[in-house]
Amino acid sequence: MADPIRGKTIRWRYSDGPTVGMEFEHVFSPDGAVTFRRVDKDGASMPSEKTKYEVARVNDDVYAVTYLAPSGWTLTTALDMKAGTMVSIASNEKELFVQRGTFDRV
Repeated sequence: MADPIRGKTIRWRYSDGPTVGMEFEHVFSPDGAVTFRRVDKDGASMPSEKTKYEVARVNDDVYAVTYLAPSGWTLTTALDMKAGTMVSIASNEKELFVQRGTFDRV
């Protein structure tokens, strides 16, 4: 499978890092764009951002996904499709963070 997330909606939750406890919904469009937004515990959401994403197969279960958000942050995430776990690296011109968490396909 070249791109197991194309056309899917995935919710990411971080268990550490600067976004610990936060949930983010990513909608991966068939055209190669991703729309993402933070979803609060009460169901409210922050405004969404849309950008192009790239995905690369690491092995049968793990895929690397990356995008440059309009805010200037780059997020690169390794998704373990079998385990439902992930590791993200978020960076901009001044900061760099590693974050771990889990995800669900919606």
